[in-house]
Amino acid sequence: MRVDVQQLLDNLDLFGCIQCGKCTGGCPVSLTTVLNVRFLIYETLMDALPDIEHAEELWDCTCCFTCVERCPKDVRPADLIIGLRGQLVEAGKIPPTIGDALMGIFRQGNPLGFARDDRFGWAKGLDVKLIEEGAENLLFTCCSSAYDVRAQIATRALVRALQAAGVDFGSLGTEETCCGNEVRRVGEVAMFEEMLVAEGKPLFESTGAQRIITTSPHCYNTFKNEYGLEGMEVVHYSQAVAKLLEEGKLTFSGRLEKKVTYHDPCFLGKQNGIFDEPREVIRAIPGVEFVEMDRIRERSLCCEGGGGRMWFEGTNSEERLAFQRVHEAVGTGAEILAVACPFCMSMLEDAVKVQGLEEQLKVMDIMELVVGAL
Repeated sequence: MRVDVQQLLDNLDLFGCIQCGKCTGGCPVSLTTVLNVRFLIYETLMDALPDIEHAEELWDCTCCFTCVERCPKDVRPADLIIGLRGQLVEAGKIPPTIGDALMGIFRQGNPLGFARDDRFGWAKGLDVKLIEEGAENLLFTCCSSAYDVRAQIATRALVRALQAAGVDFGSLGTEETCCGNEVRRVGEVAMFEEMLVAEGKPLFESTGAQRIITTSPHCYNTFKNEYGLEGMEVVHYSQAVAKLLEEGKLTFSGRLEKKVTYHDPCFLGKQNGIFDEPREVIRAIPGVEFVEMDRIRERSLCCEGGGGRMWFEGTNSEERLAFQRVHEAVGTGAEILAVACPFCMSMLEDAVKVQGLEEQLKVMDIMELVVGAL
């Protein structure tokens, strides 16, 4: 497939690239795949890109944006990969599993393809009101948080904590639709802008809520940075809970005598600078001994779930980044690896099982820890 290089150059600022290689050197998946972002930039500038229809490594990128963070010239290398993916999407040249996910969003509002009528099933028995009844806060549940049985546990824990603190919140219920963060990053710009944002933005703004509390860093990132919401604050749940603890509206009566470490999600940490609040929540839990891994904050190792990788196996199935990450966690002596993202939960929990570490390490969402000590 011939690449429209001019389209890429018109949309991206690639001429500042000095070929220093920090993008590829920092790219976590470049260690286990043939993905080379620096060389892709070079080939684009030289109009020498090969046939990308068979360049499976383009789908290996997790859009963690380590390359963007480390580029000294603000070139944003990951945007080139997203642009190349976009041309593949336009030509209908995408992995079948990604196509299935996009079709699931088009038909049912979620990449898993589950019925829209079941979107609010996670709230059964929790007395969560619909936002149409009026509320100060809109709780938005990621597709995984709403449908995945494991992630639902964390969602329900968050609801119990918010209720214990007396927070006024409501849900869109079955009106919720995928935020589109991953849709945008696999290159399906039209679906993201003309369907998800075009329909979602006015819906959110019509609720009258002052802020959106998200269960996922991915939803947080796209609502905050890409939806252009007017008059609405967007916060990740870790920020909301940290504030409740600081204000004394949420208090603990129990203890959690565990050694805990924390994994920074890329879309919360690297891309939005939210490092402290999740740690403040964990440290506030009585009895917890908090320990850090070596690669944390801006240097945190991607779990490999972003950028559409939740829907695509990738070319490095034998050596997952999540495998490395759970061994790092075990190396700290921690009993619990705390997460603040449903994608991280899925990837890291699977890694614990595959690596046979179930007796040494347990992956838990921060809210599970909080509720356990309320």
